[in-house]
Amino acid sequence: MAEAGPGTVTVPPRRITINDIAEAAEVSRSTASRALTDRGYVADAARRRVLEVAESLGYVPDATARHLRRQRSNSIGVLLSDLTNSFYAELAAGASKQARQRSYTMVLSDAGGGDEVEAAKAFVGLRVAGVIATAVSEDVGTYLGRHGVPVVEVDRQFAEGISDAVVVDNVAGAYRTTENLLEQGHRRVALFIDETTWTTGRDRHAGYAQALAAGGLDLLPELVVSSGWDVRTALAAALRLLADDHRPTAVFAANNVLAEGVWRAAAELGLRIPEDLSLVSFDDAPWMSMVTPGVTAVAQDVMALGETAVEMLLERLAEPDAPARTIVLPAPVVHRGSTAPPAIRA
Repeated sequence: MAEAGPGTVTVPPRRITINDIAEAAEVSRSTASRALTDRGYVADAARRRVLEVAESLGYVPDATARHLRRQRSNSIGVLLSDLTNSFYAELAAGASKQARQRSYTMVLSDAGGGDEVEAAKAFVGLRVAGVIATAVSEDVGTYLGRHGVPVVEVDRQFAEGISDAVVVDNVAGAYRTTENLLEQGHRRVALFIDETTWTTGRDRHAGYAQALAAGGLDLLPELVVSSGWDVRTALAAALRLLADDHRPTAVFAANNVLAEGVWRAAAELGLRIPEDLSLVSFDDAPWMSMVTPGVTAVAQDVMALGETAVEMLLERLAEPDAPARTIVLPAPVVHRGSTAPPAIRA
């Protein structure tokens, strides 16, 4: 093969079109189109010839043109809050797996603290079939609803009874972890929590409060700690709480990020887990089984959350007028070595 000399322009390969298929298969363009889309009558011999030519030429259908004709694509939008958190990354993996199995593609958007409505606008422009969202406000669902795009809320709800949702049993998970600490003899159990206005924080707080009440204990405001949204702020809050002489003997962290902040604070202060401080978490992050002792945690099947959300969305597409549903998945407690009866203090 001759090498390209100076000044030679390399022309990129041209994309194969339906016209190319029709010409090679010696049929009309409309016949080739019907054969490739399996819509309308085509003689068996002509259909086989068209499909064989398409395969041999490496033809790939123009998805954009098909979506324009149908006004909807075979794509599902997935809007996540923070892909740096392993929870959301695993949720996306579950959604992607189920979408592939159902012949849908996934379009992923990581809001990362940015403008979620802008991401929603992009989904509308792409004509996605529907959206799975772990939104931080009702704005996303409201915007998509105005454009007729169905939404499945995941992990937390802003439109209960209006949009479909899949969540875990936050109340029961929080209740059981707090109850276990009380059964070990703890009476000063702190709750580290980022918010109580969303359904996740609200329900985890409720489970904690219900367990205290069942154990005959009052909910003490000073033991409900607003611990921020990241490890750094959770660490600072934990250092302030645990440095106090009247510190709690146990901490229930409402998510894996806050649990990491408490774990790091205990290490900085020289507190041993579980001898000096018991720790439990909602969310079973990978690091919790890698440290010594391992951290007892409420285990969410995050892959199942993503898979179930895709199933719900496809069911909504099939029955757009069906009543909104909320599916609640169980949240079992995984017991490890981070809890023990409290040490007797002088």
